[in-house]
Amino acid sequence: MKEKSTQKIWIYIENGIYLCAKSFGTSGTKVGEIVFNTSMSGYQEIMSDPSYAGQFVVFTMPEIGNIGCNEDDMESSSIHCKGMFVRSYQDRYSNFRGNSSLSKYLTNHDSLGICDIDTRFLTKMIRDNGPQMMIASTEISDKEELKGLLENSKRIEEINYIEQVSTKESYIHESGSWDINNQQYFKPKRGEKNIVVLDFGVKRNILNELRQSGLNVEVVPNNTKAESLISRYKNKEIDGIFLSNGPGDPLVLISEAKEIKKLIDAKIPMFAICLGHQLLSIAHGFPTYKLKFGQHGGNHPVQNQMSKVVEITAQNHNYNVPDSISDIAKITHINLFDNTIEGVSYNDSPIFSVQHHPEASPGPHESKYIFKEFADKL
Repeated sequence: MKEKSTQKIWIYIENGIYLCAKSFGTSGTKVGEIVFNTSMSGYQEIMSDPSYAGQFVVFTMPEIGNIGCNEDDMESSSIHCKGMFVRSYQDRYSNFRGNSSLSKYLTNHDSLGICDIDTRFLTKMIRDNGPQMMIASTEISDKEELKGLLENSKRIEEINYIEQVSTKESYIHESGSWDINNQQYFKPKRGEKNIVVLDFGVKRNILNELRQSGLNVEVVPNNTKAESLISRYKNKEIDGIFLSNGPGDPLVLISEAKEIKKLIDAKIPMFAICLGHQLLSIAHGFPTYKLKFGQHGGNHPVQNQMSKVVEITAQNHNYNVPDSISDIAKITHINLFDNTIEGVSYNDSPIFSVQHHPEASPGPHESKYIFKEFADKL
């Protein structure tokens, strides 16, 4: 198989760093926020995770592309991030499930691939300076022109990416988790409990795990009104609500937080992950804050405060709930890297949430029990 030819790409970061590298994905000019991810595998799942909308992802794993891509590992219908940085890109893939190169995958979904660049340097820069806005272009090489375009572009915290990634129509999700033996998704029988998923950018594997835990899953748009859900709960059409993950700054989502406050007041059982976890905090009156460089990777130790068991988890967030949330909730999980809050259970309310991703695919899987806990509470 002939290796794909590359072209030059120029990068300007808001802290003044100007770089030239090679591009292996789509062509064009894109603006976004640069973050790093420490996962050793799962690049396709990361790229198709709607939570990365508006971002460029720097992979600390140096060799990327080796296993190619396939439709089964998509976490959504498209790539939502602006692009990816890798140290060494491999266009020639070798995997029995692979049916496309990463380059073709990126090109088909209009996302940039950037290689032959020092990803260790970029990771250290983000670690020391925090996430930065940046621009990358295969068309423009002039540093000052790139700087001007970046300065005149909206920052990620000024954009409501939920409107782009949320479903526009309600639908029923049927498939369960991945059956590794038969290489297909399980088809669980219909359960006894019905839940509604408020879609802020939900990952397919979250829906799969909810379904696998015995729940019937209906996904609805992010702008679904609380009154309609409260009415359905009172009429016993649904038994609970799940608030999904998603991209961007949760403080931008003012209308979503107001609707969630109504659901809280109605005492509807709820479970939330990542962005949903943050929105619950905001709706309770405890605004989130931005972490220095965020938590992105598949190797973050989290301690369950009830069992004291340490779970290795997948993470993907730049924002966190404040410590003061302990005034109204029990802290159930703590991140052992920086002692930030990873999970809460609200006092006198059938509501709990986690910051990390228990549905992680390809892994780790140590937190998957949380889906069963939600099903058992309904």
